[in-house]
Amino acid sequence: MPEPGKKPGSAFSKKPRSAEVAAGSPAVFEAETERAGVKVRWQRGGSDISASDKFGLAAEGTRHTLTVRDVRPADQGSYAVIAGSSKVKFDLKVIEAAEKVEPVPGPAPAPAAPEAPGVPGEAVASATEVEGGSSGPEGSSSAVPNGHGAADDPIGLFVTRPQDGEVTVGGSITFSAQVAGASLLKPPMVKWFKGKWVDLSSKVGQHLQLHDSYDRASKIYLFELHISDAQATFAGGYRCEVSTKDKFDSCNFNLTVHEAIGPGDLDLRSAFRRTSLAGGGRRISDSHEDAGILDFSSLLKKSSFRTPRDSKLEAPAEEDVWEILRQAPASEYERIAFQHGVTDLRGMLKRLKGMKRDEKKSTAFQKKLEPAYQVSKGHKIRLSVELADPDAEVKWLKNGQEIQMSGSKYIFESNGAKRTLTISQCSLADDAAYQCVVGGEKCSTELFVKEPPVLITRPLEDQLVMVGQRVEFECEVSEEGAQVKWLKDGVELTREETFKYRFKKDGQKHHLIINEVTLEDAGHYALRTSGGQALAELIVQEKKLEVYQSIADLTVGAKDQAVFKCEVSDENVRGVWLKNGKELVPDSRIKVSHIGRVHKLTIDDVTPADEADYSFVPEGFACNLSAKLHFMEVKIDFVPRQEPPKIHLDCPGRTSDTIVVVAGNKLRLDVPISGDPAPTVIWQKTVTQGKKAPAGPAPDASGDAGASEEWVFDKKLLCETEGRVRVETTKDRSIFTVEGAEKEDEGVYTVTVKNPVGEDQVNLTVKVIDVPDAPAAPKISNVGEDSCTVHWEPPAYDGGQPVLGYILERKKKKSYRWMRLNFDLLRELRHEARRMIEGVVYEMRVYAVNAIGMSRPSPASQPFMPVGPPSEPTHLAVEDVSDTTVSLKWRPPEREGAGGLDGYSVEYCQEGCSEWVPALQGLTERTSMLVKDLPTGARLLFRVRAHNVAGPGAPVTTKEPVTVQEILQRPRLQLPRHLRQTIQRRVGEPVNLLIPFQGKPRPQVTWTKEGQPLAGEEVSIRNSSTDTILFIRAARRTHSGTYQVALRIENMEDKATLVLQIIDKPSPPVDIRVTETWGFNVALEWKPPQDDGNTEILGYTVQKADKKTMEWFTVLEHYRRTHCVVSELIIGNGYYFRVFSHNMVGPSDSAATTKEPVFIPRPGITYEPPNYKALDFSEAPSFTHPLVNRSVIAGYNATLCCAVRGSPKPKVSWFKNGLDLGEDARFRMFSKQGVLTLEIRKPCPFDGGVYICRATNLQGEAQCECRLEVRVPQ
Repeated sequence: MPEPGKKPGSAFSKKPRSAEVAAGSPAVFEAETERAGVKVRWQRGGSDISASDKFGLAAEGTRHTLTVRDVRPADQGSYAVIAGSSKVKFDLKVIEAAEKVEPVPGPAPAPAAPEAPGVPGEAVASATEVEGGSSGPEGSSSAVPNGHGAADDPIGLFVTRPQDGEVTVGGSITFSAQVAGASLLKPPMVKWFKGKWVDLSSKVGQHLQLHDSYDRASKIYLFELHISDAQATFAGGYRCEVSTKDKFDSCNFNLTVHEAIGPGDLDLRSAFRRTSLAGGGRRISDSHEDAGILDFSSLLKKSSFRTPRDSKLEAPAEEDVWEILRQAPASEYERIAFQHGVTDLRGMLKRLKGMKRDEKKSTAFQKKLEPAYQVSKGHKIRLSVELADPDAEVKWLKNGQEIQMSGSKYIFESNGAKRTLTISQCSLADDAAYQCVVGGEKCSTELFVKEPPVLITRPLEDQLVMVGQRVEFECEVSEEGAQVKWLKDGVELTREETFKYRFKKDGQKHHLIINEVTLEDAGHYALRTSGGQALAELIVQEKKLEVYQSIADLTVGAKDQAVFKCEVSDENVRGVWLKNGKELVPDSRIKVSHIGRVHKLTIDDVTPADEADYSFVPEGFACNLSAKLHFMEVKIDFVPRQEPPKIHLDCPGRTSDTIVVVAGNKLRLDVPISGDPAPTVIWQKTVTQGKKAPAGPAPDASGDAGASEEWVFDKKLLCETEGRVRVETTKDRSIFTVEGAEKEDEGVYTVTVKNPVGEDQVNLTVKVIDVPDAPAAPKISNVGEDSCTVHWEPPAYDGGQPVLGYILERKKKKSYRWMRLNFDLLRELRHEARRMIEGVVYEMRVYAVNAIGMSRPSPASQPFMPVGPPSEPTHLAVEDVSDTTVSLKWRPPEREGAGGLDGYSVEYCQEGCSEWVPALQGLTERTSMLVKDLPTGARLLFRVRAHNVAGPGAPVTTKEPVTVQEILQRPRLQLPRHLRQTIQRRVGEPVNLLIPFQGKPRPQVTWTKEGQPLAGEEVSIRNSSTDTILFIRAARRTHSGTYQVALRIENMEDKATLVLQIIDKPSPPVDIRVTETWGFNVALEWKPPQDDGNTEILGYTVQKADKKTMEWFTVLEHYRRTHCVVSELIIGNGYYFRVFSHNMVGPSDSAATTKEPVFIPRPGITYEPPNYKALDFSEAPSFTHPLVNRSVIAGYNATLCCAVRGSPKPKVSWFKNGLDLGEDARFRMFSKQGVLTLEIRKPCPFDGGVYICRATNLQGEAQCECRLEVRVPQ
């Protein structure tokens, strides 16, 4: 078995790399193998390359070279070298001779020149080795437009796979994938992912677009992922998945985003970044930054930047740097600090933390959307906002697109100023950004759809296969189209590593297919979902052929039929029949057949020449099945007439022969006879009576022979000529036939021939052999963590042949698939089965095998679960020791087993003795125990075991013997921290003070209060061996005071003091009075309460009440002084005032109230009007908007407009070429709010000229003019 997660070693020690060569130059690729003599093949576009004028192939030891002579653009593409199961791909790129020829960088990339923003970097795929003889997408060639030069993907759906790309921040890049559509009835489904689970179809927007097209001429689908205005967070791994009705393929690629840093800019943040361990250019990744150390030396090396800074970095002097920082995001703090010369970054951050950032109050929304919402898949979600204007129109957007009402998916609700969007039956497509737009304002949120856990509904099945076979694991999950992971020995399987593994989805079923399995593929395979995983084992055995039935020797007579038959374990195995070592050629008399696992050779009309050794040799296996064909000659003796009958069989001494036949086969006994006249043939079978009877003494036997016993037999006459058992007799032979021999046909057959001359008789013994009976159900014992011992009994009937061995199978209890555990037969009646999964319920069954074949399976064993014994408990310690007891404690074991723990057993023994005595009968579930009734002064060792279904685990023993004797320990009070301060309790609350202590033997505890012993039933003391408790059921004020507790052991003592304070509500203040009244104000004064409730007065509450309504209103709260001024009282009303006192318990139950109301008088008021200074608003006329030149068409009304201001209102006059237009009826003049308009009705060319508008008032005069052109239409 290979190590879990370890890939097979590579056949290459040096791999060829991609290269760029100029047109017309040769290209040389070199590869070195681990061993010499390895066969190496070179390929281009999936086809092998042979030596020619174009390609040169050379091999020298472990070094192999491919030379491409006179490189042309047609030679550009993907190449590969194959050695064994290792395959390495590399690319050849042809450039024009004028370009500079540089090889593609190796594993250590050189720093690249900065790219212009928006230009994607060129993706050059490096040579990638793939185990298993196939390559993954990482090793594919770069995508070439229109597919020219791109090698077709021999496996999968892709014609051209997306390649890795690089882009600078702010730039754009496009990834494309081409899928062949010639064999597809429907367009394929393509999904783009970032990372492993993020579906990019829900993120389409400003920065990401998806496009697809179809070329009818080439029948190729083109799918594109376009990323614009790239950001640093876009970097990382991406995946493209394409699926059809019965096929699936995927490809991974990476996007690297470089920061755009100008040569003159100094990035302060780069000095604080961690330096890469590998060196080279820095890449931004969404997983993690390169690990390393903080490098501050770059700041010191850039001291040349202390020269006058660039004008773009110099901040204006009048800018407020704190205002800029307060409004900027946290990611810009370093840049702004550098521009404005701030060096104390820590002090800057501390000051910014204390500043409050003013947020702009929205004018359209009273309540905005939450920043994010989360909903489970299949549930509904409500997005609600509250508007400032209830009549405003609202638009809802999803990823920038307006949501239209369609069916019951989206429900829009309006209730007053509240607007609600309800999304029903949420799916992963609803995971997007949503916006609510009102006028020019909008608020945004993001909705996350949480998928329910995917559960395993049908687990994986264990499988046992031979090398080279096809394996398919099938598992069913609870959700269709769920994302799953396949793992082998804990390592995730990916399609990109090798095409050895194929993943298939069919609704809720997921398949893992392994073609031509090897020994390295053995291990534990798992399918993992978000809700669990299914585990199964794959056992791969070397290909071995098992013979179920071998060919047997045959003895036949002339003209008879000879049939050799054998049965092997593999029905696909072919073979060759040999006669005396030479291949046997079938003809009309000799026939060879192969049906399933049975191979048969049939020879009709046997002749003496057919007597030979016959063999069957399976192809591909070192196996040879041989048998001999004996030709039975018929001896005919010529005798005179009246010849006595004779049976012509080769039976030396006329002893019976044993004829063996396999159950189910045809039994044919061909007995040649002779005699004249023709004899009568009688066939009889000896049948036992099934009991023993005493046999009489023989005539010549001695007298004591009468005590022996023998079987009593009966002979059954066989005379049927038809049916399963029949007899056919001719002149020279008698044939006895049994169709489908059974066990009942076994026995001794007597052939008797008679004629008048005489009689002859021969006994033939027939033995029917069969497969054994099924053994009894096996028994399971010694169940371990991953193993068990299986016992079984031999079958009751071995089939007439000795049992050669046994085959053992197992299965999971809820499964229907039995897995074979051995290929070599088990000779013993027990077997230790291993490599089982702990916590899984299994069943076992066994087969018996003899030379004929394999029996039916035995009944399944009782279900059992492999569970290993627990490990030893941890941290065993002695907690306490007395004269007769020892207190132990421990922690549970690190490994409990799949079935959990049943309990613990505790034992002890005398020092120097090996006999362990149980400390208790049975098990305890607790992790501590008090062992009692121990002999005083004895030195004992203790040990603890954990028990589970598998039995007891390893014990943990005390390191040193424990002496059973009380240990003198000084008394010590362990006063808790909260009891070292004043203990406050309210009246009526219980008081429960627990004080732990130490001391051995048990100390004497004494409580006192103020030096006096505690007395009374209200205070109770409870003592134990480790603590003492002072308990008061309902505290009263009299319980306050200083308590002292003392511990005493002989002449040793320890004391502690506790201060108990019982507090209550205070009494109300006293002597409240009104000291002064003026205007709208009243001054009050009072004295503190007589009873403060045994705690400090925290303040007072002052309330007022109008005499008319007597409704009390709070004026002051938490007021600390004993005098105050109440303001804003209403003139003419009378008021009462009251004051409550407060402490930490609460306000006083009653208040101190003024006895008489206080009236606010009405004083006399005289109104004095204000004296305002007159202002002069006069202003000379001025035109705020002058006339402008115009060109109009004759016959259409025209207007001239201007605007004037002035105070008082100016007088307006209009003039044309110096003539006043006030009296002309063809002109109309308007003046409104300072806007002056002159309307010309249907002007003619004569109306053209210079127009003047003049405004005049007392302060002055102003005018403006324009030129009017009247055009006659042509």
